[in-house]
Amino acid sequence: MSQAEVKSQAEVKRAAGAPAGRPSPLWTLALFRSELGTTFRRWRTIALLGVLAVIPVLTGIAVKIETSDGGSFGEGRGGDGQGPAFFSQITNNGIFLVFASLAATLPVFLPMAIGVIAGDSIAGEAGSGTLRYLLVAPAGRTRLLLAKFTTVMAFCLVATGVVAAAGLATGALLFPLGDVTLISGTTVSFTDGLLRTLAVAGVVAYSLIGVATVGLFISTLTSSGVAAMAATVGLLITVQILDTIPQLHAIQPYLFPHYWLSFADVLRDPVYWDQLTKNFELQALYVAVFGSAAWARFTAKDITA
Repeated sequence: MSQAEVKSQAEVKRAAGAPAGRPSPLWTLALFRSELGTTFRRWRTIALLGVLAVIPVLTGIAVKIETSDGGSFGEGRGGDGQGPAFFSQITNNGIFLVFASLAATLPVFLPMAIGVIAGDSIAGEAGSGTLRYLLVAPAGRTRLLLAKFTTVMAFCLVATGVVAAAGLATGALLFPLGDVTLISGTTVSFTDGLLRTLAVAGVVAYSLIGVATVGLFISTLTSSGVAAMAATVGLLITVQILDTIPQLHAIQPYLFPHYWLSFADVLRDPVYWDQLTKNFELQALYVAVFGSAAWARFTAKDITA
């Protein structure tokens, strides 16, 4: 965060009338709004969202070129014409580009973007010497940490929404739209398909809060934003590898990415809730454990920078 951004936040706090004692609800709201505005105005955040938006566009163009001769995606390269999950359905209905894009970005691109934002949330400001200025006003460290957490959660939702919106817009431009044939073989109306698309995006965004909370905790352990981001991304890659090793099947249900692809169960009729419920519970567990650890560390941390 630049000195200008810190000054802007200080002005917001003064405008909200932060008292000498307990902060008013208006001041707390101003703090949350200031954190959200500061994060989403940064060029790094805009660049991350831009990259995420480009992925569905490139995916749609690739599928369009691949199928321009009337063939199915995956033919001509030793495939059986089915292609990766959801990809073979894109040419029949552009709405499947949303699901394909989310499936393609969820393992790596989305969580890496989340890791960058979460890892830099506390450590970045500590390293640049601006964290202590944010603690001058009587907000308390708990409120500031909650504001950071809310901002990271908002980025999870916005990042997922950008991928979904870009996928839907590109799919509508390049491919036909219509009734949606679900994984279970049931055909539903396009309106129902759109509602399920919103539900899928919501599940994906929720699935990312585990890694986001871990990144926030790591951010409280160091004063180097680069180190926190690197550690979060490195941990993400490590856990992803561990989740693919068959010999570690006993611990895999406790790894935060294990149920990420359960969003596909929303596209069944009826919806399969088993894996979805396990995903919801697992992400909530990570928020509880690492959120508490982040609070304990941050409230006891010696802020000297």
